[in-house]
Amino acid sequence: MPRTPSRLLLALVLAGPLLLSPPPLAAQTAPATIDAEAIQALTRMGTALRALPHFSLSATTSTEYVLDDGQKIALPGTVTYRVLGPDHFFAEIQSDQQHRQLFYDGKALTIYSPRLKYYATLDGLNKSSQALLAESATTYGIELPLADLFLWGTPAFPTDQFQSALLVGSARIGGEATQHYAFRQPGVDWQVWISDATHLPRQLAITSHSDPALPTYQATLNWDTRRAVTAKELAFDPKGATKIVFVPVALAAQTTPDGEN
Repeated sequence: MPRTPSRLLLALVLAGPLLLSPPPLAAQTAPATIDAEAIQALTRMGTALRALPHFSLSATTSTEYVLDDGQKIALPGTVTYRVLGPDHFFAEIQSDQQHRQLFYDGKALTIYSPRLKYYATLDGLNKSSQALLAESATTYGIELPLADLFLWGTPAFPTDQFQSALLVGSARIGGEATQHYAFRQPGVDWQVWISDATHLPRQLAITSHSDPALPTYQATLNWDTRRAVTAKELAFDPKGATKIVFVPVALAAQTTPDGEN
């Protein structure tokens, strides 16, 4: 059986690592190396993200899984977001292993499996997308890939807790000029490539310390901030789907036959 750095979610949600990870068992004692320019770049990126009234995002991802013998395998996938204002979004996580869609309208979060035709809804949330994603993993057992896009530039992602922050150098991602930065926080190393033109992140690499094999999650991001996003395209249509109970993945794993996705 493979093991992965990502925490499991619900029965219907694909996990993706967050940067706000718990610290490892052994505390790191190396002295901090903090480059002020790296922190400033991260702040500019957060400001650029929070200034977007809407956006569409597609990402190609690679998630490393660790087999019982320690060998790592990388599985590709895609992540899509369409976001409108502070409290509406659609997310789609797709790979050969599973396919999930999530719809949030500021009040209810619906998780849908297009292959299984099942959906579950968590009602009565009544909060912003940022507030939902900041607590979704711990409160609801839901962890979305690239959720930090909603947290950068907010108090939910403080910039004064880094063990290391440095500028690696210049790089081109998808033909676009970027600056490559590397950060270390308790339990995780991560890198981000930030666009020179837009200050938006173009690529991420997140390496977990929770597994001695140090598996990595990588995503290359393509942004569309010009196309309008409407509330109608973010709404879930339950036609042809069966509603099920919102079940934590630990319980669902005991009851879902192997191979279903």
